[in-house]
Amino acid sequence: MIKTINKSDFVLTPYMQSNDLRATYQVLNTIIPYIFLWFLAVKVVDISVWLLPPIIILLVLFSLRCFSLMHDCGHYSLFSSKKVNRVVGFIFGLVNAMPQYWWSRDHAYHHKTNGDWERYRSIGDFLSTKEYALLTPSDQRLYGMLRHPLMAFPGGFFYLAFKPRLILLLGSYDFICHAFACLKSDASLGLSTIISSHKPKHWSTAAEFWDILLNSFFVVGGWLCLCHLLGPVFFLSVYSIVLTLSAAIFINIFFVQHIFEGTYAHKTEGWDYLTGALEGSSYLDVPAFFKWFTADISYHSIHHLSEKIPNYNLKACHEKNGHLLTHVKAIRISDVLDCSKFILWDADENKLTSIQEFDQRQVNAFS
Repeated sequence: MIKTINKSDFVLTPYMQSNDLRATYQVLNTIIPYIFLWFLAVKVVDISVWLLPPIIILLVLFSLRCFSLMHDCGHYSLFSSKKVNRVVGFIFGLVNAMPQYWWSRDHAYHHKTNGDWERYRSIGDFLSTKEYALLTPSDQRLYGMLRHPLMAFPGGFFYLAFKPRLILLLGSYDFICHAFACLKSDASLGLSTIISSHKPKHWSTAAEFWDILLNSFFVVGGWLCLCHLLGPVFFLSVYSIVLTLSAAIFINIFFVQHIFEGTYAHKTEGWDYLTGALEGSSYLDVPAFFKWFTADISYHSIHHLSEKIPNYNLKACHEKNGHLLTHVKAIRISDVLDCSKFILWDADENKLTSIQEFDQRQVNAFS
């Protein structure tokens, strides 16, 4: 049935209009409570450390909302102005230590290729069954271990806190090596020539580099200032917990919205964008309060049909087109662990499979 649906059948255009007033309200009802919760945490810790857990839970939830609104800014959908989206997105990126522009450029590639598993292997950089079969037994065990759901906790913290800084360092080192190589071959070369001849491996454009550099400058500077003002033990403890939990939750949200039994996982040849949006994205059935903290990203098929729809219009658009979305997979929180087993791509069958299923097929093939 889905194959007969065309994108023109959906009513999308009326919902693609950004509302600056609603966007401003969303920014204020996110940033102000987030800052206030940090102020509250500082005050209550002097009374009792046992008052901190509920505040930390709220900080995690508002951290999720900051990331969700940053995501909207990356699609230039939160505000009507591209410049305002860039500025606000940069600020939201500081909350979670993520360079917004650099991240959004990579995320745009995910939207462009969703469901095409030859070009984009999801958040876990999954292997095909053929690639997995070529690994040694120890490497196969390591592959499975690194993609265990619990790895979202250390992996998520590394992804937010360290990866952008590591990319900046590696990219800068790569440029310095390139500059020395250029000067060694021709000492008269100017800086502009050296820069224009450099092919960066860790970012695609100068704008991405400046985004990573400025984000790291303000993030690391903020860490140092807050350690001085609040005390390094208190700040780093609370901040690390908040960053770790929010990153792990969002990784799992992203995971189950694309990785589930029967998801669209096609080769490039014959891949279809519309089918990728409808069959390669799920609807996340979660409580209303959690939809608010994740800015309605649970309406994910609509989001993939048009990333220009701001979060505050996703629900209405989903309901308007509900008759065309009956085949979209609904995922609940209880399904997360079941979805986590689909970490191999079967290119011959155009589907995802589990290591257990792959091993069983290997046993049956040789029995």
